Amino acid sequence: MNRFTWPETPSLKAFQVAKPGIPFIVVACVSTLFLAGIHFHTLALISFFITLFVCYFFRDPDRAVEVGEGFLSSPADGKVIFAEVVDENPYVEGKCFKISIFMNVFNVHVNRVPFDGTIKAIHYHPGKFFNASLDKASEHNERNAMVIETEQGVTFATVQIAGLVARRIVCGVSEGDRVTRGRRYGMICFGSRLDLYLPTDFACRVAIGDKVQAGTTVMGVLS
Repeated sequence: MNRFTWPETPSLKAFQVAKPGIPFIVVACVSTLFLAGIHFHTLALISFFITLFVCYFFRDPDRAVEVGEGFLSSPADGKVIFAEVVDENPYVEGKCFKISIFMNVFNVHVNRVPFDGTIKAIHYHPGKFFNASLDKASEHNERNAMVIETEQGVTFATVQIAGLVARRIVCGVSEGDRVTRGRRYGMICFGSRLDLYLPTDFACRVAIGDKVQAGTTVMGVLS
């Protein structure tokens, strides 16, 4: 039987919202109340449903992680759109096994740490906003890379990439921080992508087209 543990203390709230979403929700609520107050009922109704969607988008459910030696958790909710070895990348030296996860606007957008370790570097790159499902998004879009070294001395990277609609990447950790698998570390707003760069001997358990959940889904085993 699979065994799970909570990387963070579960919230007692029935519906939890990510902190970066609070300003968006407040603006949407105020707009709805204003339109209702001046009797623009149709616009107020539209604004009300937009407010509901914004609340839904910024939902932040607690997640348990499966216990297992070397298990690497998904850092994001979404669909696997790439999973193969690449010859080079800007974050980890040499060949890597790259996994890309595409998040649409209906996915939870809170990102979680894939594996225990120490953050060795954080690289922010301003860029464009191509559709995040395209391969060129990895090279040209706005992105924030986090390079982690495990206790075993293995280095890997996880890269938050802004999408066609996304205009804000949130990263709540810094270089030198110790991070724990499954814990929240940031989010990307409104449709995006996340890339993983792992050692070539990574024992991958997912395939292109698979749906994954941040923290909960085991992507494979990291030696």
